[in-house]
Amino acid sequence: MKLSRNLALSCEILAAQKLRTLLSVTGIVVGVGAVVLIVSAGRGAEKKILDRIRDMGTNLIVVNAGQTRIIAGRQRQIATVTTLKADDAEAIARQCPSVALAAPATSKKLATRYESENANTNVVGMTPEGFHVRNIAIASGRSFDPEENRAQRRVAILGPTVVENLFDGADPTGLRIRIGRVPFEVVGVMAPKGMDANGVDQDDLIIVPLGTAMRRLFNVTHIQTIYVQARSAELLNTGEKEIRELLRQRHRLRDKPDDFTIQNQATLVDTERETTRSMTFLIGSVAGISLMVGGIGILAVMLISVRERTGEIGLRRAVGARRSDIRTQFLLESGLLAAVGGLVGVLGGVGAALAVSMLGYWETVISWPAALIGFAFSVFVGIVFGIYPAIHAAALEPIEALRAE
Repeated sequence: MKLSRNLALSCEILAAQKLRTLLSVTGIVVGVGAVVLIVSAGRGAEKKILDRIRDMGTNLIVVNAGQTRIIAGRQRQIATVTTLKADDAEAIARQCPSVALAAPATSKKLATRYESENANTNVVGMTPEGFHVRNIAIASGRSFDPEENRAQRRVAILGPTVVENLFDGADPTGLRIRIGRVPFEVVGVMAPKGMDANGVDQDDLIIVPLGTAMRRLFNVTHIQTIYVQARSAELLNTGEKEIRELLRQRHRLRDKPDDFTIQNQATLVDTERETTRSMTFLIGSVAGISLMVGGIGILAVMLISVRERTGEIGLRRAVGARRSDIRTQFLLESGLLAAVGGLVGVLGGVGAALAVSMLGYWETVISWPAALIGFAFSVFVGIVFGIYPAIHAAALEPIEALRAE
């Protein structure tokens, strides 16, 4: 019997048993749809995290004073270290060939007040180069210049969250606030950046000149961080090595361990990508189990079909159908069940992913390779679970099959 004839006959048989066909493909639909949705959500989460990392700066290398660890999902400094100086940033910019810019910075939570409004805000002292290194844009007003930094002027740039807390969203440019007990003139407002990769609000901060922060607010001679911009993404690893060698030499560490921690943006991106992909694979594998459950459903339905169609099988064998024709017939039916379920599952998963993204519950990125793999795997599962019923049907002898009828 021709394959096309077998295919047409399989479609007729499945269409005649609508309820049974619907029930048998439900597991496949759920499995494929879940895989597509979960992988799309995972890729959306990966994209969101990577965008946040890249928002921190372009070709960024971060040098922190002391050793740091990830505690409760955030990077924490183990102990206070006072060996990192603003001069180290100047040396890095001057002596490391792979480095384009270096911006020293230090920060502290301080009480901030405007008239009767108060807020406890992260105050960051930074040099003007930091705006470029960290991709900080100014939405209104201006930033401070190198001369204001050297003169330790009391000027401040506010983040959008601070503007909302102290000024109820009104433009504060030109007004005066108090940081601690020191008055500052607001000269600009940052463009919003949202949360960083550690879940910290990057808009809830005030940026002031580094010299002003160190002398007038924090009363320190050391810094916490140096933000470094490599000349290109390809030089990130090279830049990290150059910075480590230079700082170890300047801090006279010799055989001692580093008194600083260097974070390479490329390494951080790779780590975050690997983490999100591992989670997506794990959850997607769990969802894929429902595909196996769907395959078992197809196996059960096909075995019932063989039992119900014993007389038909005997009659076809009696009029000349070969065993291979019977096998092909039942394999086509199980493959069609799985293919229909896979197709509906892909469409349902893509639709659910788009709906979740449009409704704002979760950012998703449709993974067409995952959808194709899910569909192909569903067909494979259908054929595999259809092999035994097909072999069982083909093994029936014509006389015994007709006698059973």
